[in-house]
Amino acid sequence: MQEKIVILGAGESGCGTALLAKKKGWQVFVSDQGIISQSSKNTFDDLGIEWEEESHSLNKMQDAQYIMKSPGIPSNTPLLQSLKTSDIPVISEIEFASKFTNATLIGITGSNGKTTTAMMTYQILEDAGYDVALAGNIGNSFAKEVAENDHQFYVLEISSFQLDDIVDFAPHIGVITNITPDHLDRYDDDFTAYLKSKLRINENQTQRDFLLFNGEDPQLSAALENIVTTVTLHEFGASNKKINTTYIENDSILIETQKNKTMINTVEFPLRGRHNLLNAMAASTVAHLLDVSKETIRESLLHFKGAPHRLEPVLKIQNIRYINDSKATNVNAVYFALESMSAPTVWIVGGVDKGNDYEMLYPLVREKVKAIVCLGVDNQKIINAFQSITDLMVETQSMKEAVLIAQKIADKNDNVLLSPACASFDLFQNYEDRGNQFKQAVREL
Repeated sequence: MQEKIVILGAGESGCGTALLAKKKGWQVFVSDQGIISQSSKNTFDDLGIEWEEESHSLNKMQDAQYIMKSPGIPSNTPLLQSLKTSDIPVISEIEFASKFTNATLIGITGSNGKTTTAMMTYQILEDAGYDVALAGNIGNSFAKEVAENDHQFYVLEISSFQLDDIVDFAPHIGVITNITPDHLDRYDDDFTAYLKSKLRINENQTQRDFLLFNGEDPQLSAALENIVTTVTLHEFGASNKKINTTYIENDSILIETQKNKTMINTVEFPLRGRHNLLNAMAASTVAHLLDVSKETIRESLLHFKGAPHRLEPVLKIQNIRYINDSKATNVNAVYFALESMSAPTVWIVGGVDKGNDYEMLYPLVREKVKAIVCLGVDNQKIINAFQSITDLMVETQSMKEAVLIAQKIADKNDNVLLSPACASFDLFQNYEDRGNQFKQAVREL
């Protein structure tokens, strides 16, 4: 009997899963509550994949072997509650895709830094000549890559939403960059539930596998002390001098394992900030565990450009540096950005608040921020948080206005930093749109 999969959501992961399932001879039904893009409809029609939009037909789902839920759909929707009674396993795209590849998987998750760490890891492995692809939350979906290619290694950027619906998925090397309050609206404002979700990356790992984690994250470190696992735990960041650890000493990354100790010089490392050093430590450790030489790792790190919208230098105009950190959509990401500022900074902040607590930023704002430019429909929470600790605050409603005001406030050798701490949906399509508008406004100065 032909196996059937129902795919909820026709975005990147949904389309990738549909392609892979069809290629493997499965019956596929795609259902989306919203509008499906014309190009996706054309692809489905060409492949003979049944689809529906703006509705969910429960009667067409109850004979499926699997329901693949796109990560953007919460588990508590009425449709999924109804499907629970049918006892059909609800899985994520990474779970389905992993069934069809024997490649070595590197899974990278965390609240901040996972994109940069994934890109860095991919770059090092590619420079070392490995047959590797970058997929998941960045680039193509994992399922699309598996459908169209047969790589030996996959570097996957993975969200907590994807990990929520795994069954057997197990990366050979798992990485947790950090855990800070984020997306708590999907976890009933329960940080412990969010933390447990991230830790699922380790759920199916065995004693031959590795789990790398940020030793400078106290809540993550404490959580990992309480897990029962046969995996090799490898800490990066803190120099606790345990058996498996990666740390900085005298401008070098030191990687210590039971087998050996490797030193990688980072004097000319181009990316700013402690958080990027942590990303580099994680990526270097992954590469080292996969037997990449320290020379290749160092060379690759020296030429790494960084991801767009993450502390991205835009221009220097009249000796004022403009920096695009639009991807900083939570307080922890802004902390890293402000920490890396070495000159007085005009900080552009605001958007859709995700339950932010700004208190951890107070010392850095006092020390480094000369003015705050609020950019959002509702800036009251930011004003209440910072009005007593900054001399100048200005409210704006457009990126062009925000950049013009920041230019007027900034002096020679200052920084203008867009690091919003919030989601972008009040004034922009997404964080990329916000970052691109910032860059455009800077270029028009």
